[in-house]
Amino acid sequence: MIDTLHLALGGLSGVLVGFALGLVGGGGSILAVPLMVYLVGVKSPHVAIGTSALAVAANAATGLAQHARAGDVRWRCGLTYAAFGVLGAFAGSTLGKSFDGQKLLFLFALLMLVVGALMLRTRKASGNPHVRLNRENAPRLIAYGLGTGAFSGFFGIGGGFLIVPGLIASTDMMMINAVGTSLVAVTAFGLTTAGNYALSGLVDWLLAGVFIAGGVAGGVAGTRLSHRLSAGGQLKTVFALLIFVVAFYMLCKSGLALWG
Repeated sequence: MIDTLHLALGGLSGVLVGFALGLVGGGGSILAVPLMVYLVGVKSPHVAIGTSALAVAANAATGLAQHARAGDVRWRCGLTYAAFGVLGAFAGSTLGKSFDGQKLLFLFALLMLVVGALMLRTRKASGNPHVRLNRENAPRLIAYGLGTGAFSGFFGIGGGFLIVPGLIASTDMMMINAVGTSLVAVTAFGLTTAGNYALSGLVDWLLAGVFIAGGVAGGVAGTRLSHRLSAGGQLKTVFALLIFVVAFYMLCKSGLALWG
C-alpha cells in the first residue's frame, strides 16, 4: 500500500506527465513509468507500466479536448492510425507482460534515443498544414499505426513519442497538428494496454486516480505552451531534448539494476 507522501508524489508526477502530453503529444508513459518506479516507489515495473498506461490514457483524453478546441486535430488521420494501432498494442502488451521488467525498461530507453535522433534530423521541416486522409497516405498510416501500436503495447507506453514521428512520416503534417492528432491514438493505445494489464491485476487504481487528477492541471498549461513554441518552430527541438534526458536517466538506472 502506498503511503500519503508517495501518493502526493504521484499527483506531482501526474502534473509533469499531463504537461508533457499537452506540450508535445508524448512523454506520457515515457515520463510516467520512470516517475512511478524511481520517484513514487512502485516496486514492480509491470505494475508501474499498467498503472501509467491507464493514467496516461485519461490525461491524453484531456489534452485531446484542449487541442481539438484549438483546431489542431486531423480526426480521420488520427482515427485510422488509432484503429490499426490498437491491434498492434494488444499483441505487444501481451508479449510485454511476459518479458523481464528491467530489460523492458532498458530497451525502452534505447528506443527513445533512436526516436529523439530522428526528430532532431527533421526539426527544420514545417510540414503541410492542409493534410487530409487520402489513398496515398492511408496505407502508410495503417502500417505506422500497426507498428507503433505494437511498440506502445510492448513497452507499456501511450506511444506519443512514437506516434508523433509516425504521423509526420506518413502524412507530412505540421508538428502542432501531429501533436494534437497523436492524442487520439495515445488515448486508444493507453486504454488497450491498461485493460490488458488490469486483467492480470497489474494496475494500482488509487495511484492512477491521483496521477490523473494532477495530469488534468498539467495538460492545460502544456497545451498553451505548445502553441507558443510551435509558432517559433522550437517544438521539435523541445520534443527531442526531453526524450534524450529521460532516456539517459533510464539507461543508467535500468543498466545498474541489470548488471550493477
